[in-house]
Amino acid sequence: MSDFIKPVPGAASVIDGKAAAALIDSHVKAGVAQLESRLGRAPCLAVVLVGEDPASQVYVRNKVKRTEAAGMRSIEIRRDARIEEAELVGIVEALNADDAVDGILVQMPLPGHIDPYRVVETIDPDKDVDGLTATSAGRLVQGAPGLRPCTPSGCVWLARQALGELSGKSVVVIGRSILVGKPAAFLFLEQNCTVMLSHSRTLDLPEHCARADIVVAAAGRPEMVKGAWIKEGACVLDVGINRVDAPEKGEGGTKLVGDVAYDEAARRAGFITPVPGGIGPMTIAFLLVNTLKAAAARAGLAQPEAIRGL
Repeated sequence: MSDFIKPVPGAASVIDGKAAAALIDSHVKAGVAQLESRLGRAPCLAVVLVGEDPASQVYVRNKVKRTEAAGMRSIEIRRDARIEEAELVGIVEALNADDAVDGILVQMPLPGHIDPYRVVETIDPDKDVDGLTATSAGRLVQGAPGLRPCTPSGCVWLARQALGELSGKSVVVIGRSILVGKPAAFLFLEQNCTVMLSHSRTLDLPEHCARADIVVAAAGRPEMVKGAWIKEGACVLDVGINRVDAPEKGEGGTKLVGDVAYDEAARRAGFITPVPGGIGPMTIAFLLVNTLKAAAARAGLAQPEAIRGL
Protein backbone atom coordinates (compact mmCIF):
# COMPACT_ATOMS: atom_id res chain seq x y z
CA MET A 1 0.00 0.00 0.00
CA SER A 2 1.24 3.52 -0.81
CA ASP A 3 2.82 5.51 2.02
CA PHE A 4 0.15 8.20 1.70
CA ILE A 5 -2.67 5.71 2.39
CA LYS A 6 -2.97 5.43 6.16
CA PRO A 7 -4.66 2.35 7.67
CA VAL A 8 -7.11 3.12 10.49
CA PRO A 9 -8.16 0.25 12.79
CA GLY A 10 -11.85 -0.50 12.41
CA ALA A 11 -12.37 2.16 9.73
CA ALA A 12 -11.52 3.11 6.17
CA SER A 13 -7.89 3.72 5.26
CA VAL A 14 -7.38 7.47 4.87
CA ILE A 15 -5.93 8.75 1.60
CA ASP A 16 -3.64 11.66 2.49
CA GLY A 17 -3.93 14.01 -0.48
CA LYS A 18 -1.18 16.33 0.74
CA ALA A 19 1.34 13.49 0.90
CA ALA A 20 0.17 12.12 -2.46
CA ALA A 21 0.48 15.57 -4.06
CA ALA A 22 3.98 15.97 -2.62
CA LEU A 23 4.95 12.66 -4.27
CA ILE A 24 3.60 13.81 -7.63
CA ASP A 25 5.32 17.19 -7.26
CA SER A 26 8.61 15.33 -6.78
CA HIS A 27 7.98 13.41 -10.01
CA VAL A 28 7.25 16.70 -11.79
CA LYS A 29 10.47 18.24 -10.44
CA ALA A 30 12.44 15.27 -11.75
CA GLY A 31 10.61 15.56 -15.08
CA VAL A 32 11.46 19.24 -15.34
CA ALA A 33 15.14 18.38 -14.88
CA GLN A 34 14.85 15.75 -17.63
CA LEU A 35 13.07 18.09 -20.06
CA GLU A 36 14.77 21.42 -19.44
CA SER A 37 18.03 20.60 -21.18
CA ARG A 38 16.21 19.35 -24.28
CA LEU A 39 13.79 22.28 -24.24
CA GLY A 40 16.48 24.89 -23.69
CA ARG A 41 14.44 26.59 -20.97
CA ALA A 42 12.24 25.83 -17.99
CA PRO A 43 8.59 24.95 -18.69
CA CYS A 44 6.33 27.90 -17.92
CA LEU A 45 2.85 28.26 -16.40
CA ALA A 46 0.96 31.56 -16.64
CA VAL A 47 -1.90 32.22 -14.20
CA VAL A 48 -4.32 35.12 -14.66
CA LEU A 49 -6.20 36.38 -11.58
CA VAL A 50 -8.97 38.96 -11.83
CA GLY A 51 -10.36 40.66 -8.72
CA GLU A 52 -9.80 40.17 -5.01
CA ASP A 53 -11.61 36.93 -4.22
CA PRO A 54 -9.81 35.69 -1.06
CA ALA A 55 -10.07 31.98 -1.88
CA SER A 56 -8.78 32.57 -5.41
CA GLN A 57 -5.84 34.59 -4.10
CA VAL A 58 -4.83 31.78 -1.74
CA TYR A 59 -5.20 29.20 -4.51
CA VAL A 60 -3.13 31.22 -6.98
CA ARG A 61 -0.44 31.85 -4.36
CA ASN A 62 -0.18 28.09 -3.77
CA LYS A 63 -0.01 27.43 -7.51
CA VAL A 64 2.83 29.89 -7.96
CA LYS A 65 4.74 28.50 -4.97
CA ARG A 66 4.49 24.89 -6.10
CA THR A 67 5.22 25.73 -9.75
CA GLU A 68 8.48 27.42 -8.78
CA ALA A 69 9.36 24.69 -6.27
CA ALA A 70 9.13 22.17 -9.12
CA GLY A 71 11.69 24.17 -11.10
CA MET A 72 9.25 25.69 -13.57
CA ARG A 73 8.87 29.34 -14.45
CA SER A 74 5.74 31.04 -13.15
CA ILE A 75 4.01 34.08 -14.59
CA GLU A 76 1.31 35.70 -12.48
CA ILE A 77 -0.91 38.35 -14.06
CA ARG A 78 -3.28 40.23 -11.75
CA ARG A 79 -5.96 42.64 -12.86
CA ASP A 80 -8.63 44.69 -11.13
CA ALA A 81 -12.20 43.32 -11.11
CA ARG A 82 -13.25 46.25 -13.31
CA ILE A 83 -11.21 45.00 -16.26
CA GLU A 84 -13.15 44.86 -19.52
CA GLU A 85 -13.75 41.50 -21.14
CA ALA A 86 -11.94 42.53 -24.32
CA GLU A 87 -8.80 43.44 -22.35
CA LEU A 88 -8.83 40.09 -20.55
CA VAL A 89 -9.24 38.26 -23.85
CA GLY A 90 -6.30 40.26 -25.18
CA ILE A 91 -4.14 39.12 -22.26
CA VAL A 92 -4.96 35.49 -23.02
CA GLU A 93 -4.25 36.00 -26.73
CA ALA A 94 -0.84 37.48 -25.88
CA LEU A 95 -0.03 34.45 -23.73
CA ASN A 96 -1.12 32.19 -26.59
CA ALA A 97 1.36 33.95 -28.85
CA ASP A 98 4.23 33.76 -26.35
CA ASP A 99 6.21 30.65 -27.31
CA ALA A 100 7.91 30.61 -23.88
CA VAL A 101 4.56 30.01 -22.16
CA ASP A 102 3.45 26.37 -22.05
CA GLY A 103 0.34 26.50 -19.86
CA ILE A 104 -2.36 29.10 -19.33
CA LEU A 105 -4.87 29.12 -16.51
CA VAL A 106 -7.48 31.83 -15.91
CA GLN A 107 -8.59 31.60 -12.29
CA MET A 108 -12.34 31.29 -11.74
CA PRO A 109 -14.71 32.82 -10.77
CA LEU A 110 -14.54 35.88 -12.97
CA PRO A 111 -16.52 39.10 -12.31
CA GLY A 112 -20.15 38.95 -13.44
CA HIS A 113 -19.72 41.27 -16.43
CA ILE A 114 -17.22 38.88 -18.05
CA ASP A 115 -18.31 35.80 -19.99
CA PRO A 116 -16.11 32.97 -18.65
CA TYR A 117 -16.89 30.77 -21.65
CA ARG A 118 -15.51 33.34 -24.09
CA VAL A 119 -12.36 33.78 -22.01
CA VAL A 120 -11.73 30.04 -21.65
CA GLU A 121 -12.38 29.43 -25.35
CA THR A 122 -9.68 31.98 -26.17
CA ILE A 123 -7.03 29.74 -24.58
CA ASP A 124 -4.90 27.74 -27.04
CA PRO A 125 -6.02 24.11 -26.43
CA ASP A 126 -2.37 23.00 -26.47
CA LYS A 127 -1.80 25.33 -23.48
CA ASP A 128 -5.13 24.55 -21.78
CA VAL A 129 -3.67 22.99 -18.62
CA ASP A 130 -7.07 23.09 -16.90
CA GLY A 131 -8.56 21.00 -19.72
CA LEU A 132 -11.66 23.20 -19.99
CA THR A 133 -11.82 24.35 -23.61
CA ALA A 134 -14.33 22.74 -25.95
CA THR A 135 -11.42 21.27 -27.90
CA SER A 136 -9.97 19.67 -24.76
CA ALA A 137 -13.40 18.31 -23.83
CA GLY A 138 -13.82 16.90 -27.33
CA ARG A 139 -10.45 15.18 -27.17
CA LEU A 140 -11.42 13.62 -23.84
CA VAL A 141 -14.74 12.32 -25.17
CA GLN A 142 -13.07 10.91 -28.28
CA GLY A 143 -10.20 9.40 -26.31
CA ALA A 144 -7.74 11.48 -28.32
CA PRO A 145 -4.47 12.77 -26.83
CA GLY A 146 -4.88 16.03 -24.95
CA LEU A 147 -4.77 17.78 -21.60
CA ARG A 148 -7.26 16.42 -19.06
CA PRO A 149 -8.96 18.38 -16.24
CA CYS A 150 -6.82 18.35 -13.10
CA THR A 151 -9.21 17.46 -10.27
CA PRO A 152 -10.78 14.40 -11.91
CA SER A 153 -7.32 13.27 -13.03
CA GLY A 154 -6.33 13.32 -9.37
CA CYS A 155 -9.41 11.27 -8.48
CA VAL A 156 -8.58 8.54 -10.97
CA TRP A 157 -4.93 8.41 -9.92
CA LEU A 158 -5.84 8.07 -6.23
CA ALA A 159 -8.39 5.36 -7.01
CA ARG A 160 -5.69 3.42 -8.86
CA GLN A 161 -3.32 3.73 -5.91
CA ALA A 162 -6.00 2.50 -3.51
CA LEU A 163 -7.59 -0.29 -5.55
CA GLY A 164 -4.98 -1.19 -8.13
CA GLU A 165 -6.41 -2.28 -11.50
CA LEU A 166 -9.68 -0.40 -12.11
CA SER A 167 -10.89 -2.35 -15.13
CA GLY A 168 -14.41 -3.65 -14.50
CA LYS A 169 -14.96 -1.56 -11.36
CA SER A 170 -18.31 0.18 -10.94
CA VAL A 171 -18.19 3.93 -10.40
CA VAL A 172 -20.87 6.40 -9.36
CA VAL A 173 -19.99 10.04 -10.00
CA ILE A 174 -22.30 12.45 -8.17
CA GLY A 175 -22.27 15.85 -9.87
CA ARG A 176 -22.34 16.83 -13.53
CA SER A 177 -20.12 19.94 -13.69
CA ILE A 178 -17.67 20.48 -16.54
CA LEU A 179 -14.95 20.93 -13.91
CA VAL A 180 -15.26 17.54 -12.22
CA GLY A 181 -18.34 15.37 -12.80
CA LYS A 182 -18.47 15.03 -16.56
CA PRO A 183 -14.71 14.67 -17.15
CA ALA A 184 -14.40 12.27 -14.20
CA ALA A 185 -16.96 9.99 -15.84
CA PHE A 186 -14.97 9.84 -19.10
CA LEU A 187 -11.63 9.42 -17.31
CA PHE A 188 -12.95 6.41 -15.40
CA LEU A 189 -14.36 5.06 -18.66
CA GLU A 190 -10.82 5.26 -20.06
CA GLN A 191 -9.86 2.90 -17.23
CA ASN A 192 -12.53 0.43 -18.45
CA CYS A 193 -14.82 1.12 -15.50
CA THR A 194 -18.60 0.96 -15.68
CA VAL A 195 -19.69 4.50 -14.87
CA MET A 196 -22.94 6.09 -13.76
CA LEU A 197 -22.98 9.88 -13.97
CA SER A 198 -25.55 11.03 -11.43
CA HIS A 199 -26.60 14.21 -9.62
CA SER A 200 -28.80 15.52 -6.82
CA ARG A 201 -32.00 14.70 -8.72
CA THR A 202 -31.08 11.12 -9.57
CA LEU A 203 -33.78 8.72 -8.41
CA ASP A 204 -32.68 6.01 -5.96
CA LEU A 205 -29.22 7.52 -5.64
CA PRO A 206 -28.45 5.71 -2.35
CA GLU A 207 -29.16 2.35 -4.00
CA HIS A 208 -26.87 3.17 -6.92
CA CYS A 209 -24.07 4.21 -4.58
CA ALA A 210 -24.48 1.05 -2.53
CA ARG A 211 -23.44 -1.01 -5.58
CA ALA A 212 -20.44 1.13 -6.49
CA ASP A 213 -16.81 0.16 -5.95
CA ILE A 214 -15.88 3.84 -6.29
CA VAL A 215 -17.96 6.87 -5.31
CA VAL A 216 -16.89 10.34 -6.49
CA ALA A 217 -18.85 12.99 -4.58
CA ALA A 218 -18.81 16.33 -6.40
CA ALA A 219 -22.31 17.74 -6.02
CA GLY A 220 -21.43 20.74 -3.86
CA ARG A 221 -23.85 19.77 -1.08
CA PRO A 222 -22.49 19.47 2.46
CA GLU A 223 -22.47 15.87 3.75
CA MET A 224 -25.06 14.80 1.18
CA VAL A 225 -23.65 11.27 0.85
CA LYS A 226 -24.50 9.28 3.97
CA GLY A 227 -22.60 6.35 5.40
CA ALA A 228 -25.47 3.97 4.71
CA TRP A 229 -25.08 4.70 0.98
CA ILE A 230 -21.57 3.28 0.85
CA LYS A 231 -20.72 -0.28 -0.17
CA GLU A 232 -18.50 -2.14 2.29
CA GLY A 233 -14.90 -1.67 1.22
CA ALA A 234 -15.61 0.97 -1.44
CA CYS A 235 -13.25 3.82 -2.32
CA VAL A 236 -14.86 7.18 -1.51
CA LEU A 237 -13.39 10.27 -3.20
CA ASP A 238 -14.85 13.46 -1.73
CA VAL A 239 -14.35 16.47 -4.00
CA GLY A 240 -16.69 18.77 -2.06
CA ILE A 241 -15.41 21.75 -0.09
CA ASN A 242 -18.20 23.40 1.87
CA ARG A 243 -17.95 25.90 4.71
CA VAL A 244 -20.67 25.31 7.32
CA ASP A 245 -21.52 26.63 10.76
CA ALA A 246 -19.61 25.06 13.65
CA PRO A 247 -21.31 26.05 16.93
CA GLU A 248 -18.78 23.94 18.84
CA LYS A 249 -16.16 26.53 17.86
CA GLY A 250 -18.11 29.33 19.47
CA GLU A 251 -20.25 32.13 18.07
CA GLY A 252 -19.66 32.61 14.36
CA GLY A 253 -17.46 29.50 14.13
CA THR A 254 -17.24 27.61 10.84
CA LYS A 255 -15.54 24.52 9.47
CA LEU A 256 -14.91 22.85 6.15
CA VAL A 257 -16.76 19.66 5.29
CA GLY A 258 -17.06 17.61 2.13
CA ASP A 259 -20.03 16.23 0.24
CA VAL A 260 -19.71 13.01 2.26
CA ALA A 261 -20.72 12.47 5.89
CA TYR A 262 -17.16 11.47 6.72
CA ASP A 263 -17.49 9.71 10.07
CA GLU A 264 -20.40 7.59 8.86
CA ALA A 265 -18.80 6.72 5.52
CA ALA A 266 -15.44 5.87 7.10
CA ARG A 267 -17.09 3.08 9.08
CA ARG A 268 -18.11 1.29 5.85
CA ALA A 269 -15.64 2.33 3.15
CA GLY A 270 -12.32 0.68 2.48
CA PHE A 271 -10.64 3.95 1.47
CA ILE A 272 -11.70 7.57 1.90
CA THR A 273 -10.35 11.07 1.27
CA PRO A 274 -10.70 13.67 4.04
CA VAL A 275 -11.80 17.29 3.65
CA PRO A 276 -9.64 19.27 3.73
CA GLY A 277 -6.43 17.53 2.74
CA GLY A 278 -7.79 14.94 0.33
CA ILE A 279 -8.61 15.72 -3.31
CA GLY A 280 -7.81 19.45 -3.07
CA PRO A 281 -3.99 19.23 -3.14
CA MET A 282 -4.19 16.87 -6.11
CA THR A 283 -5.61 19.61 -8.33
CA ILE A 284 -2.42 21.66 -8.30
CA ALA A 285 -0.31 18.50 -8.59
CA PHE A 286 -1.97 17.58 -11.88
CA LEU A 287 -1.86 21.21 -13.02
CA LEU A 288 1.94 20.91 -12.81
CA VAL A 289 1.84 17.53 -14.57
CA ASN A 290 -0.23 19.07 -17.38
CA THR A 291 2.17 22.02 -17.73
CA LEU A 292 5.10 19.64 -18.11
CA LYS A 293 3.16 17.49 -20.59
CA ALA A 294 2.19 20.59 -22.59
CA ALA A 295 5.79 21.82 -22.71
CA ALA A 296 7.02 18.49 -24.09
CA ALA A 297 4.15 18.08 -26.57
CA ARG A 298 4.47 21.62 -27.93
CA ALA A 299 8.17 21.05 -28.58
CA GLY A 300 7.54 17.66 -30.21
CA LEU A 301 9.46 15.89 -27.46
CA ALA A 302 8.69 12.65 -25.64
CA GLN A 303 7.13 12.93 -22.21
CA PRO A 304 9.75 12.85 -19.42
CA GLU A 305 10.09 9.40 -17.91
CA ALA A 306 9.45 10.79 -14.43
CA ILE A 307 5.80 11.57 -15.19
CA ARG A 308 4.86 8.64 -17.41
CA GLY A 309 1.80 6.96 -15.99
CA LEU A 310 0.52 10.15 -14.34
